[in-house]
Amino acid sequence: MSGILDSVNQRTQLVGQNRLELLLFKLNGRQRFGINVFKVREVLQCPPLTSIPKQNKLVRGVAHIRGQTISVIDLSMATGGRKIEDVSNAFIVIAEYNRSVQGFLVGSVERIINTNWDAIMPPPQGTGKASYLTAVTEVENELIEILDVEKILNEISPLNAEVSSELAGDLDISKENITNKIIFIADDSSVARNQVKKALTALGLNIEAAKNGLEALNRLKEIAAETGDVTDKVGVLVSDIEMPEMDGYTLTAEIKNTPELQKLKVVLHTSLSGVFNQAMVKKVGADDFIAKFHPDELASAVKKWFDK
Repeated sequence: MSGILDSVNQRTQLVGQNRLELLLFKLNGRQRFGINVFKVREVLQCPPLTSIPKQNKLVRGVAHIRGQTISVIDLSMATGGRKIEDVSNAFIVIAEYNRSVQGFLVGSVERIINTNWDAIMPPPQGTGKASYLTAVTEVENELIEILDVEKILNEISPLNAEVSSELAGDLDISKENITNKIIFIADDSSVARNQVKKALTALGLNIEAAKNGLEALNRLKEIAAETGDVTDKVGVLVSDIEMPEMDGYTLTAEIKNTPELQKLKVVLHTSLSGVFNQAMVKKVGADDFIAKFHPDELASAVKKWFDK
């Protein structure tokens, strides 16, 4: 087990074109789940937890780790399962999402697998809106489920997706070059898509969304085929980085290497905040990067490309 934990701590800086590493873990049963190693700060045996007054039922307590107080969320309960009973033999996966650090209580931690995003597939049709999955993959003939952590966190502590009234009124949508433009969103999390839509709807622009990078690329090519240049209809692409089939890095690189798409401005919008590799953004040609999720910052990042 110590080898797994050391490996996690050493490899959180992985960034590659359409590649990722997943830390595999179990909750209460036999089903295995995965989390991108890039989001993991540390994995450790669960320390003593301290209860806090009126804490959310999904939060089992707080832990004091390396001078920081971290909320510990029971990932089994958060996804509709029974709580992890024996906390003393459980583990905490400390991860960074949306500018904050959380601890996720899991039953056991197994190993790390190295794979490609094109091996990560969208959830099966029929899983419905109640599903906590953003993707699945197969390892040794077994289905690995990748959880929609942003949905879990939003249910525990909902984010405000409203843009300030001052900023919302600051974009002149009467300009001829703006009126018929689309803001295109690519994100595998339904919660994240809705948050972005709500924030950017305040700018008074039309919005279209895709559930992953490959779907976004194909749709952008369809739009470009209608006019010869995608920017005739699309003003800005706001893309997540972690997505099934094609990640945001690869999507950006494909856009910048395709003549009819390459003028499109790409804003990478991701929960990979504290460990983000700025060199990778420059390498693939992204025009901007912002960490999830602050509605005014997102709206400002989109607005500035319309002001040019």
